[in-house]
Amino acid sequence: MRIAIVAPGGVGGYFGGLLAVAGEDVVAVARGAHLEAIKAGGLRIEGSRGNHVARIGANDNAGSLGTVDVVLFAVKLFQAEAAAHAAAPLFGPQTLAISLLNGIDGPDKLAAALPGVPVLGGSAYVSAVIAEPGLVRYTSAMSSIVFGAPQGDEAARAKAADFVARCKKAGFSAEMVEDIQSSLWTKFIGLAANAALTSAARLPAGPLYSDPDVIEVAAALITEGTEVARAAGAKVPADIEAVSVGRLKQFPPGMYASMYHDIAKGGPLEVDGLSGYIVREGRRLGVPTPYHAALYAVLKPHRAGTPKVG
Repeated sequence: MRIAIVAPGGVGGYFGGLLAVAGEDVVAVARGAHLEAIKAGGLRIEGSRGNHVARIGANDNAGSLGTVDVVLFAVKLFQAEAAAHAAAPLFGPQTLAISLLNGIDGPDKLAAALPGVPVLGGSAYVSAVIAEPGLVRYTSAMSSIVFGAPQGDEAARAKAADFVARCKKAGFSAEMVEDIQSSLWTKFIGLAANAALTSAARLPAGPLYSDPDVIEVAAALITEGTEVARAAGAKVPADIEAVSVGRLKQFPPGMYASMYHDIAKGGPLEVDGLSGYIVREGRRLGVPTPYHAALYAVLKPHRAGTPKVG
C-alpha cells in the first residue's frame, strides 16, 4: 500500500514513520529544514518504546511523489485548506483521505478543498513533537488512530480495512468506526480543555492537574464541551465528564497539549478550532460556555503568533 503523509510533524511523522519501518511505501509532503534532514538521513523516531529510522520519500512538491492509496492529513486546523490544495496531485480515482486534524470541522475543511474526494474524519492519540529537524520524539504511551468507515462504497471500505490491518502490523492501534462524530467529540472535549489550560498557564499536566482549583476549572470546561456536543447531536458516552477529568489527572507530569508548543515558540494557534469552536457552537445552539469563552479571549490575541507590542 502506498501512503502519503501531509505533513510529517509530530503526529504524521510518528504514524507515517512507523508504517515505513514496517515496510509500507510511505511518502511525505514536507518543507524546510525538516525536509532536508529527512532526505539526508531519514526520519528518526525516538521514545520509550524504541527508536527507529524511517526511510520515506519526501518532497515539498506533491506532484513529484505520484498518486497514492491513502493520504493521512496531520496538519494544524488553520493549515487545512492550503495543505489540501498542495496535496491534490497525490489523489487518483481510488485514493482515500483520512483527517487526523484536531477539532471537529477539519474533515469539512479538507473536503471543501478537495471536491469529490472521500475524506474520512479521524483522530490521533499520541503525544509527539519535532524535537529537531528530522527527529520526531514521542512522550507518552498513547499510540492509536481512529477514523470513520467509508459509506456506500465497498471498495473504499475494503481499502480502509486493509489500512487498519497495516497500521496494526506497524505496531500501533487503529480502528474504523461507523459513528466518527461521536469519536471526534469524545476526544475533542478533553483536548480542548487541556489545550486551553496548558497554553494559558504555560504549564504541563503535573502542576496543573494536581491543583484542585485547576481541576474545578477543567471540569467546567469539560462540562461545557459535553453540553455543546449533545446539543449538536453527538452521541458521547454518559460518563464522559468523569472519564475526561480522570484522564487529565493521569497524564504524564511533563505533558503539554500541542498548542502549548506553538504558543511557546510564538507561532500561530489552533485556538479558533478548539475553545473558539466550542464558543461559536455554544452560541449557535444556545449553550452557555463562559469558561471556554474566557480562555478563548485570553489566547485569541496569539492566534496568528505572538503579537508585537509597541
